[in-house]
Amino acid sequence: MTADLLIDGLPATEDDLHYLALVNYGAYTSFRVEDGGVRGLDLHLGRLEASAVELFGEPVGEARLRDLIRTALADRREAWLRISLFSPDIWSRTPSARVRPRVMTVVSPPPPPLAVSVRVRSQTYAREEAHIKHTATLGLIRARRLAREAGFDDALFADADGLISEGSSWNIGFLSGETVIWPQAPMLAGVAQSLIQQGLAGVGLTGSTRPVLLTDLDAFDGAFLCNSATPACRITAIGDHVVGAAPDRIERLTRAWASNPPQTI
Repeated sequence: MTADLLIDGLPATEDDLHYLALVNYGAYTSFRVEDGGVRGLDLHLGRLEASAVELFGEPVGEARLRDLIRTALADRREAWLRISLFSPDIWSRTPSARVRPRVMTVVSPPPPPLAVSVRVRSQTYAREEAHIKHTATLGLIRARRLAREAGFDDALFADADGLISEGSSWNIGFLSGETVIWPQAPMLAGVAQSLIQQGLAGVGLTGSTRPVLLTDLDAFDGAFLCNSATPACRITAIGDHVVGAAPDRIERLTRAWASNPPQTI
């Protein structure tokens, strides 16, 4: 199955692609479609609508988003779907339009999880407008590239004071006994993170959110990353710090995520 790209439910025009090639202003979300449903679909759509209002001044409308998802999928029940918002009325010299954004959908085969385990390197970096899943991804790709050139798998972001926020395309959680600690910092609130948090009680874990510094790492006996393609992946090292193994709890985190059934589109 190859990727299929539609804009507002129709094949993209040359003008559409010309704009998208030149202007990097917009928001997106992406997720796996499982047997025709999506885990956390309400969270994905709610975040996308909030981004539409903040970036463009108008929402798309959840009913329209759902209709465009169904059009993009056609009869496919297993897929990976990216939904992006943009507007050809907004350019660098004319940024002030208030308009309902257009919707690009791209359907492709589901990707595999990022990894079974990863070693990450901390980098002093923060995304612009960190609470938005926006399309400005140069910094993220550059950070991951630098981490791999240094012999690591991926990049973990912290500010100049060592306050940990998020990874290049994922959220991080730390383990202390039966408790999951989520960092408190400017960051994107991930859907996978929310689904795990919602399912923790069912697997005998609790969750809390508080500031976490790079100097706090000795206080934890496990760490993991999560995103929509990777429910829970063990982090084995952060820089020179070796992170303890927690296979049972990593498996329970995956079960916590899976306890949220796919929602009907």
